[in-house]
Amino acid sequence: MSYFDAASAAPLHPVARQALSASLDDGWADPSRLYREGRKARLLLDAAREAAAEAVGCRADELVFTSSGTRSVHTGVAGALAGRRRTGRHLIVSAVEHSSVLHSAEVFEAEGGEVTQVPVRRTGAVDVESYAAAFRADTALACLQSANHEVGTVQPVAAVAEVCRAAGVPLLVDAAQSLGWGRVEGDWSLLTASAHKWGGPSGVGLLVVRKGVRFATQGASDERESGRSPGFENLPAIVAAAASLRAVRAEAEQEALRLRELTARIRARVPELVPDVEVVGDADRRLPGIVTFSCLYVDGETLLHELDREGFSVSSGSSCTSSTLTPSHVLRAMGVLSEGNVRVSLPAGATETDVERFLEVLPGVVAGVREKLGAPLPTATAQQAEEVIVDSLGKRCPIPVIELAKVIGSVPVGGRVRVLSDDEAARLDIPAWCEMRGQEYEGEEKAERGTAYLVRRIS
Repeated sequence: MSYFDAASAAPLHPVARQALSASLDDGWADPSRLYREGRKARLLLDAAREAAAEAVGCRADELVFTSSGTRSVHTGVAGALAGRRRTGRHLIVSAVEHSSVLHSAEVFEAEGGEVTQVPVRRTGAVDVESYAAAFRADTALACLQSANHEVGTVQPVAAVAEVCRAAGVPLLVDAAQSLGWGRVEGDWSLLTASAHKWGGPSGVGLLVVRKGVRFATQGASDERESGRSPGFENLPAIVAAAASLRAVRAEAEQEALRLRELTARIRARVPELVPDVEVVGDADRRLPGIVTFSCLYVDGETLLHELDREGFSVSSGSSCTSSTLTPSHVLRAMGVLSEGNVRVSLPAGATETDVERFLEVLPGVVAGVREKLGAPLPTATAQQAEEVIVDSLGKRCPIPVIELAKVIGSVPVGGRVRVLSDDEAARLDIPAWCEMRGQEYEGEEKAERGTAYLVRRIS
């Protein structure tokens, strides 16, 4: 079995396993107690904090351990906004942030705050000037991920941090995907991360709040972790998280070179091997191990199941999965194809043999799924009408796009196809199909039921 979903959770690093096992014997006591067992536990906790702070590039007393990366985000966003309440009630986030950031923004908005979502380019990166234009006199906090979790695009954090510094606004960086590869550049104010993303155990997050940043912890707290993460520390997991972070950093430079070559191979060869594919994300400014592509006329859930049958564990931001009936917010913000989306995120140690076998298997799997769904074949079609109506009401992706592709040849050049659909994914996938196939997307109109999407044939 080839595990290609390291962006969700990386396999436990051998160093983490060793540290976890060793600390179970010496790290079980309460580190706040003064007796011998407590002092042993405190030494382990302090050493883990020092190691993690060195990897992040902060002071040890600026870093606390939490129960997860999501908890770090929720605590960091809420605390920073509360600490700057007098400044204002305005929050800036990018449109492609992790759901934990966006959920925090939703809570803030429900409580009366205002949120500005900065759009991204088609590569998934924010434009620094657009980000700067979002600042207001009452902006209390800005958030920007260091790299995107779905497509691997690296964000211009250092440049945005300069803008934030000039405006006197703290910047919170979600570094969950990138911290295992290196420090986050720039003069950021708050940082969050999650150990299971770099090969540490699950259930450990990092929250860094720089000295001088106004911060007011929300909710009940206690004396542990500077009052920012209440509850008894999971010391064995914390020790393992810090040890594995140090270990993966020592291997990062060499491993990054190797994984970049493998993902570059996937980016180049998938469009050659599989027709009607869009590889998404920035081709250059990206994390080493992530490559994402979308396949026209493919049901994402079926595609993932078929790849699993062939021995490959991959994930998807597709709208056509069992967990959601709406397109991935990341793919939607980028304006790229969402149907049949596959994210390959290679773990450390992934082999060239595994990648080559994936490239061998993928074309047949995609072809099989397309055949089951009745995807169109390139055949000549007699032209009949200036406008054709496709009724795809009640049908989920990729069926509306498949039916559009089947009839586009039946209208003359200059003719129009009107696709009726009540699937939210059609709002993203029909324009993406038009761009991929050289047709003109004219927009949408309200219909008696659902929405009519208008496509003009120009070739």
